[in-house]
Amino acid sequence: MNLDHSFTVSVEWRGNLGTGTSSYKAFSRDHVVRVDGMHGKHEIEGSAARAFHGDAERWNPEEQLIAALAQCHMLSYLHVATQSGVVVESYTDFATGTLHVQADGSGALVEVALHPVVTISAGDAATAQSLHAEAHRVCFIANSVNFPVRHEPQVLVVDDELS
Repeated sequence: MNLDHSFTVSVEWRGNLGTGTSSYKAFSRDHVVRVDGMHGKHEIEGSAARAFHGDAERWNPEEQLIAALAQCHMLSYLHVATQSGVVVESYTDFATGTLHVQADGSGALVEVALHPVVTISAGDAATAQSLHAEAHRVCFIANSVNFPVRHEPQVLVVDDELS
């Protein structure tokens, strides 16, 4: 059984304002991200972060990476919750990331913090809380980055919400 999976995306820069990259401010950072060959998936309109002369109304790569970590953790959490008999009724996350830029212009995300709020209707709240560590252990994206991904989860029980 083959356990490897391939994913292909394309990125098309659409920022030539007439003089290409003739100077740092002469071009737009706008681009489109697509999943090639997959009909029905929406394009992602991307740009650089506003701090780097990008369009704040478009997704930037840093936001996309933070979102990928939050999505992967959520999907991993839902999986391990199912295996553990914890019934999740709702899940939201407010993820944050820190980008550190060096004086030479290089930089890296140095930390991401996930703040999931999980509401359960069955299972133990302590178990539901502890499952975040297991979800992190099996998350494909978290296993692919070289910076810490912290978890600050909150678990709510349906009965407690109604009180």
